[in-house]
Amino acid sequence: MREERKGGEEEQSEGERMEADRRREEENRLIHGGQLLNGLAGPTIMSAGPLLSTTWFAPDQRATATAVASLMSYLGAACSFIVGPLLVPAPNDTTHAMVNRAVDSTDTQINHIRDRIQLVLYAEFGVVAVLFAAVVLYFPSRPPMPPSVAAASQRLSYRNSICKLLSNFRFLMIALAYAVPTGVVAGWSGVLDMILTPARVSQVDAGWIGFWSIMGGCVFGVAMARFADSIRGMLKLILILMMAGASLASTWFTLTCLTRLTHLPSTAATLYTSCILVGIFINSSVPIFFELFIETVYPVPEGITCGVVTFLGNLVTGCLLFFLTFYSTELSWLNWCLTGSCAFSLVLILFFRESYDRLYLDVFVSV
Repeated sequence: MREERKGGEEEQSEGERMEADRRREEENRLIHGGQLLNGLAGPTIMSAGPLLSTTWFAPDQRATATAVASLMSYLGAACSFIVGPLLVPAPNDTTHAMVNRAVDSTDTQINHIRDRIQLVLYAEFGVVAVLFAAVVLYFPSRPPMPPSVAAASQRLSYRNSICKLLSNFRFLMIALAYAVPTGVVAGWSGVLDMILTPARVSQVDAGWIGFWSIMGGCVFGVAMARFADSIRGMLKLILILMMAGASLASTWFTLTCLTRLTHLPSTAATLYTSCILVGIFINSSVPIFFELFIETVYPVPEGITCGVVTFLGNLVTGCLLFFLTFYSTELSWLNWCLTGSCAFSLVLILFFRESYDRLYLDVFVSV
């Protein structure tokens, strides 16, 4: 009887384990499916800003409108840096030790963390549902009167647009200058707490660093876009200054993290300042890049142009995260990738020959 009971308990335990594995596998499928849908929506949302600015705003307001529309999505990313650590408890050591401790955690702790994660996801779903309802109920496609000649002009078809983009060397050049640093910084900021763990920076503090770097980029980006509207034809110069600042700030941050080799002071102030400056320079360059894309390939539609470059940026992020799955124990190489991407972008911008076809149409044809 004892052996039969023991065998029955073992079979029941094995059955429960298999059921838990099956549920976990189903959850993983749902998570990957949801992330895929979010990724597919990303290029559409990011490319909407330049299209809205051209359709609804005058030429001397377009860069500012593009900055506000494109950087609004960054506010959600900024909030995620502080909402996650504040609402979902987790140990500070976000390396393999964290996984080992999670295995040893009690069911109560695991269920509590799971419930908090679900709370965050349901809150995000509520916000998206409200915005979706607002768009469905009222969202006119264009104003009663076009604000500029470019807004009323005929654009190329989808097929002709793709062919022109792929055959335009200058566009490919500036597209890489945008996609490489923004894609790298997106993946880099996603694991910022892991990067800062060797420097004894807590997960909450790392979240605040990410928050202020994005918020600073939003404010600085709108200010620089307003400057670009005031003095038109200066987009390349603005990008050179931004990428030069990003290269210097990322180099400072990388060398600070290697304080044992460089003997540079590694204090909270230097880490905060250098990391926030990286976010400010790179994030604020996004609307300026978008405006330069549109000027370069006009009359290709704004949505197609910005959708292509956003896809390239996501592709760079995906490649970076793919390599992260194989080299996750020591993350200093991510800092060097960030520094190299900024320097690479700066070189491409320096050799880029700018043109303002859309601006020429609005200024001279309207006169």
